[in-house]
Amino acid sequence: MTGWPKKMMRRRGPLSFFLILSLGLSIILYGEKAAAQKSGAPGLTTAIADVAEKAMPAVVHIEVTQRVEVPSSVLPFESDPFFRYFFGGPSGPRTYKREMRGIGTGMIIDSEGHILTNHHVVSGTTKITAKMASGEEFEAKIVGVDPKTDLAVIKIKAPKNIPHLTFGDSDKLRVGEWVVAIGHPRGLEQTVTAGIISAKHRTGILDPSSYQDYMQTDAAINPGNSGGPLLNLAGEVIGVNAAIVSESGGFEGIGFAIPSNMAMAIADALIKMGKVMRGWLGISIQDLTAPLAASLNLKVVKGALVADVTKGGPAEKAGMRRGDVITSLDGATIENANDFRNRIAATRVGKRVEIGLWRKGERVAAQAAVAVYNPSPSVVAVELSNKLGLEVKEISVMEARRMRLDSREGVILTKVDPRGPAGRAGLEPGDVIFQVNNRAVRGLRDYNRILEQIQREEEALLLVRDSQTGEVGYLTLVAQ
Repeated sequence: MTGWPKKMMRRRGPLSFFLILSLGLSIILYGEKAAAQKSGAPGLTTAIADVAEKAMPAVVHIEVTQRVEVPSSVLPFESDPFFRYFFGGPSGPRTYKREMRGIGTGMIIDSEGHILTNHHVVSGTTKITAKMASGEEFEAKIVGVDPKTDLAVIKIKAPKNIPHLTFGDSDKLRVGEWVVAIGHPRGLEQTVTAGIISAKHRTGILDPSSYQDYMQTDAAINPGNSGGPLLNLAGEVIGVNAAIVSESGGFEGIGFAIPSNMAMAIADALIKMGKVMRGWLGISIQDLTAPLAASLNLKVVKGALVADVTKGGPAEKAGMRRGDVITSLDGATIENANDFRNRIAATRVGKRVEIGLWRKGERVAAQAAVAVYNPSPSVVAVELSNKLGLEVKEISVMEARRMRLDSREGVILTKVDPRGPAGRAGLEPGDVIFQVNNRAVRGLRDYNRILEQIQREEEALLLVRDSQTGEVGYLTLVAQ
């Protein structure tokens, strides 16, 4: 303060202070604007608006129609034996078909009219309509779906010069970066929200058997946003909005998006082949805990512990053993079991990979040729068991005779989690499932194929035979 004359110091009041402060802020903002213009980067004041303006024409509103069979209304004491003895069962049909409509979001990803969205948006639909930002509507057909990642590709007859989005590298995205979400929450078309990347590599959000590597964001996402793009400030797609964690059913600051690198690989496979072929090594792996790491003399709790090795599989041929800790894949550090599983699944079938291992205090390397993942129906059934909280198997000839079944169609329950949806509904081991969502279950393959389509918190209508009474009836479970 020595440079100020004493007279001026005495005369300075609140007004002078705020004038000086305003002048300082103006200089700072001007400097930031000049720096942004010089570097070519947009200022935050216009960046979100620029991204929205550029991306909106390639974001579509998806409307779907689905016919589902639901249980008809019945009297409250219908299952009571005393009631049935005196009054009999209901004479009308036990179910009826109802047309349901849903909404979602999609993004046009090429000039041919391919649209990327979530699998749960288009699953089981009888009609799909894609509405452009311009107001034009097109009927869309399913090209391919991948329930394991909750992704799907649909296609419209593309008009000339159809706008489409480009993808960015989600691996380079940093926590704290600004992102923009565009979609149709609650049917409100072309809604733009903004936020940051709150976290990366989130797992266990939906079906544990699925391939998950979610990015977490606080950009507002609500029902109807599913399948819409999450964009960086360069206007590139870095994620596909997929889910929220909410007690109320609405947005509470925790949303999840599928990383663009995973989405690009899945979309490319669905467009080219109509399905996804995943890589496989033939090992069972688990996360490495601190106690396990200490017992194995590992200084960091990173990697995936090999719990079992499939006989004759690629891993066994490469010399991998039970108890090995996988630390790297082709030079990239492995964080945990889910990280390794996802990376191998996305690897081209036939490619030879180098796997870094920690074995008995030493670092070793293994070379393995990635094979195609083609699990048996029984293995898939176990993977899907958490959805309804039950495990099933094929009905044997002896079981069909003992239960006096007309055929071996259906699956029989072998285990029921008392805390899961099936347990809470009263299902028990020995019960038989004949239908799921009005689709016949002839065996394990049918059961697996139908159950894979069911998403978390979605209702599943089961036609079940009670093992104790022999009665057959419908019941509804909510998948978890």
